[in-house]
Formats: sequence, structure tokens, C-alpha cells
Amino acid sequence: MIADVLRTRIVDGELPDGSLLPKQDELINEFQVSRPSFREALRILENEGLISVRRGNVGGAQVHAPTPENAARTLGLVLQARQVALDDLADALAVIEPACAAHCAMAPERHEVVVPQLRELNRRARAVELDDFVGAARVAAEFHDAIITGCGNATLMIVVGALERLWSLHERAWADFSRATGGEPTPGLRDSVLEAHEAITDAIAAGDPARAHELAAAHLATTQPRVLEHRQSPRIYITNADTGSRVSSPPVAEVR
Repeated sequence: MIADVLRTRIVDGELPDGSLLPKQDELINEFQVSRPSFREALRILENEGLISVRRGNVGGAQVHAPTPENAARTLGLVLQARQVALDDLADALAVIEPACAAHCAMAPERHEVVVPQLRELNRRARAVELDDFVGAARVAAEFHDAIITGCGNATLMIVVGALERLWSLHERAWADFSRATGGEPTPGLRDSVLEAHEAITDAIAAGDPARAHELAAAHLATTQPRVLEHRQSPRIYITNADTGSRVSSPPVAEVR
């Protein structure tokens, strides 16, 4: 009960991100519970990533509002626990991500927000050195993130964003592995990826959702098989990693 009440206060913003929970004695007095019960409630919230408890003279419980990154990690752990194949994740993105591209093409503010960001990412991608596989992979991941965040639908942004983060996590792991082993993408592949990104950007700028959907779907249909055929593991892995670092076993290859 205590954990549920505090969880609601955190999620609703009554306890802001980065703030400290009220002092322990104050909360114990409010809920009229024993210290062991209160500590158990804090343990539940800490396991959920909603607080971090600091011990010692400057101790306290700091609040952490839920984030899409946390959602991606939790989703990844569930998929790994169920031994879901990376193909399954690829299929989900192939169905949903083109819908985000179509939504971008219908966004009223696309010329002020979405298109300039995509064109800047395309410019940066063209400027990446051919032998900088890691840099190219990161810019490509940013492009896909921009498509998702620019779609204007909060549910799609969070759900598809979590899936995209999982995919990008595996991509970055392979990028590190590829850099160490010298396995670079061919110039032709890099050019085809950039051309596809630029064509998707043009369709969004033209306000053509059907064309944006078609191009995004075709792009994924072309690049995903290349990625999947070079993986080192058929399964999604998230353990020993966070959403900004490498996975424990780099499972895929090539830049999207």
C-alpha cells in the first residue's frame, strides 16, 4: 500500500524527478506503519527504479521518474527471459516504424521540427568517414529515433521508441565488434542507406504519408536481412548492459 501511494505520487509528478522523498519519520507518521514495513516499501520502489536510496549521514531516497529508456530495458529483459528471437523484434519494427514515418508526413509542424532535424542528420551521415562504422551506426540510429519522436503520437513514441532502443543497442554492440575485427560495410551499402534516408525525408517534407510509409517499409525490408544474417546470437540480449551501452553478446551487423 505504501509503495503504491508513493509510486502514484512519483508518476503523477507530485514528487518531481530528482527530488528527495520526505524524511522517513514524516512518512512513517503519515502511513502509521512500522519501520520494517516502510523499508520494504522503499525496497519495492528501488527495485522498480523509481527511487535510489542513499545511506549514511547524507542519506535519503532520490526520486527517478519513469523514462522511455527504463521502459526499453524492462521490455528487453522480458523479451530475453522469454527467449524471443531478434527476428521477432525486427518484424515488429518493420510493421510499426513505417507508420511513424507516415505520421511524420502528416504532422502540421513537420517543416519546422521534423524535416530540419532529418536533413541535418542526413548531412551528418554524409560527412561521416567511410571507415567510421561506429559513427555511421550512431547517426543512422538517430535518424530512426527522429522518425519515431517526430510522429506526434505519444503512444507510438514510447512503444516504438523502446523497440528501436533495443535494436540500436544490438547495432552498437555489433559496431564495436566490427570495428575490432575490421568488418566494415561496403561503400555501396552506405550509399544505399543514405539515399533511402534522404528519400524518406523528401516524402515527409512533401506531406505524402503513403510514400513515406512505402519507402520506410522498403528500407527496412532491404536492410534488416543484412543485419540479421550477421548476428552472433538468434536471441535478444539485454543483460550486463544499459540502453546507452553495448549488449553482452554482439548479435547483429551492418548499419541501417
